[in-house]
Amino acid sequence: MALSSDSKEKRGGFFDALVENATEVTSPAEKVYVYEAPLRLWHWVNALCIVVLCVTGYLIGKPPPSVPGEASFNYLFGYIRLFHFGAGQILALAMLYRVVWAFLGNHHAHQVFLPPFWSGRWWGEVFHEIKWYSFLAKTPKKYIGHNPLAQIGMFLLFILPCFLSIFTGLALYAEGQGTDSWWFSGFGWVFAIFGDSFNVHTIHRLSMWVIVCFTMIHIYAAVREDIMSRQSLVSTMISGWRYFKDDRE
Repeated sequence: MALSSDSKEKRGGFFDALVENATEVTSPAEKVYVYEAPLRLWHWVNALCIVVLCVTGYLIGKPPPSVPGEASFNYLFGYIRLFHFGAGQILALAMLYRVVWAFLGNHHAHQVFLPPFWSGRWWGEVFHEIKWYSFLAKTPKKYIGHNPLAQIGMFLLFILPCFLSIFTGLALYAEGQGTDSWWFSGFGWVFAIFGDSFNVHTIHRLSMWVIVCFTMIHIYAAVREDIMSRQSLVSTMISGWRYFKDDRE
């Protein structure tokens, strides 16, 4: 069925806005309010959960060889699993909250979920950012939200692995609760997609390592850009305000 002219205009306006929000800013104000409080809260809760999950997950996969004293008086591994399961469920709820906020927040809130892959202009700025991070471009560009390369990184190396880790983690937890539990009724389908428990464990741990690698790159890039770029970065995720260091286009 053909779209009406009004529908085409609305669709074009939506996708044009995505490209506009994701590409370079030519004449920004001195500061712009970018990240609203609910998004900043999600960022830091998310960061804490990932630290707890990675540390406890690594210990679950490679447990310590021994603990001092009688095992029945220690319950060390029980506490490790408790913190892992708790942080995982908080992360799952936080990601659900983040998806909802992508619709409720400002136009920067959905950038990491829908990069404008169809835009040639956007890809041109992606390649410029690659040259900038490789020290091959002399001058960085200005962006209010995430720069185009950061959008790709967030989407491919964090959002997708995070959802993969959440669903596989909930499936493994459901397996431990038993096949007759409501947990397994809700997440047992993961085993139908990926196969047996070993495959699900493997995907779960690989997702963790992708997120660990992304986190290291993310911290390096944030500190580097805060020093070398033309706008604030680290402080923006604390205050919500993006400050620009110059008024040049």
